Amino acid sequence: MNKEIRLNAFDMNCVVHQSAGLWAHPRDRADEYARLDYWIDVAQILEQGKFDGLFIADVLGVYDVYGGNVDTALKTAAQLPLNDPVLLIPPMARVTKNLGFGVTCTLSFEPPYPFARRMSTLDHLTDGRAGWNIVTGYLNSAAKGVGLDNQTAHDTRYEVADEYMEVMYKLWEGSWEDDAVIRDRANRIYTRPDKVHRIVHHGANYRVDAVHLSEPSPQRTPVLYQAGASDTGRDFAAKHAECVFLLGPSKQVVAPRVKDIRERAVRYGRNPNEILVFSLMTVITGKTDAEAQEKFEEYRSYISHEGALTLFSGWTGVDFSRFDLDDPIEYIKNDAINSAVEAFTIGDPNRVWTVREIAEFVGIGGMGAIVVGSPKSVADQLQSWIVETDIDGFNLAYAVTPESFSDFVELIVPELQRRGVYKREYRPGTLREKLYGPGRARLPQNHPAAAYRYNAKTKTVGAGFKGWPSISAETGGRYLG
Repeated sequence: MNKEIRLNAFDMNCVVHQSAGLWAHPRDRADEYARLDYWIDVAQILEQGKFDGLFIADVLGVYDVYGGNVDTALKTAAQLPLNDPVLLIPPMARVTKNLGFGVTCTLSFEPPYPFARRMSTLDHLTDGRAGWNIVTGYLNSAAKGVGLDNQTAHDTRYEVADEYMEVMYKLWEGSWEDDAVIRDRANRIYTRPDKVHRIVHHGANYRVDAVHLSEPSPQRTPVLYQAGASDTGRDFAAKHAECVFLLGPSKQVVAPRVKDIRERAVRYGRNPNEILVFSLMTVITGKTDAEAQEKFEEYRSYISHEGALTLFSGWTGVDFSRFDLDDPIEYIKNDAINSAVEAFTIGDPNRVWTVREIAEFVGIGGMGAIVVGSPKSVADQLQSWIVETDIDGFNLAYAVTPESFSDFVELIVPELQRRGVYKREYRPGTLREKLYGPGRARLPQNHPAAAYRYNAKTKTVGAGFKGWPSISAETGGRYLG
């Protein structure tokens, strides 16, 4: 039986997300990013194409690694200017009924207590279609922007993130019981105080003594996305993520990462097949292979090499302005996105990339694969990726927006549907139910979040998970009042 292909669109609240220079293309609308009309059009196109979600990237800080300053990022609009991603979602949810929204929010610079409320609010306003892409950040400029000297070390960020998730689970899953809100107009009681529990967390990085501010939202915990492909990131994903976003220029890079994440998930007691893996890809299509190739060459003529290398320098922490365009790149480990430089070096030892080749490749769609062709050719390649890498679907970047998405909906979706590998209608329910089926609005019992739900028999908020400290009635399970 063919696996159903899942699809997210990949965008960002800025001018240049992945395709450096292509904002200048006459049919591109990326410079309308600050207008709601643009985002409403994108959302409606994606819902027409039965996309699972819009995956909105974000980053705090600026790309100032290339050349040691921010000038090239400003000149080429390389993810600068950049607006907040969360505020886009309610108006897009208002004009759609089924499209999910995965929003990237960096946990390193915001306490869990207010952030838990923000995501619960988003889940309420979208009728349960909210997802959170958990990231820890990778730019030193972001750390300096919030008053730190430098970004925290890569592996340390994930240790902090693990505790952050513990606090979030306590707030989302354990603070309010399912029947806490009764809306009793006759007796003028909205919430039963004995059904709401104070969370007291005293950890290595966070201290919380509070009740979650929001009543239970449709999903409680939003659908959890994670985009870390480093060794530490894959371990974090295997433990926490429902949807994993991977990037890599080839199947040879992506396939072993998928296998590794699924194997790690088993060690955490999770069902590896319930982790949905999306690989970054850019599709350029036309009615024929020749038409698609002609469009691709047209797009390539707009690539900004400086803009592409500005992005790649920020992703890798390596200043590529110091290299000649024909220099080969080598593996360097630092505190940026380790998997980014791995993908173009040790990830595929049979290929040696030069700086020029990197700029050309990254210039359209970032660090994912590019597929060019007719609907039949593209569908063949998408299916081969599914079979050969064991991914579940794709995060589709654009070359020209929203043209790349419209082309996919018009040409590729019908071909995938004809082959029986893409849905014809949305499943009912929340985003989690659309992904996993009816009755799955909440995280399953084998997910670590479930261990922090309130237990009425023991009067505790959970008992911890896989070595996490238990929370007793005297700490996390205390009644109010």
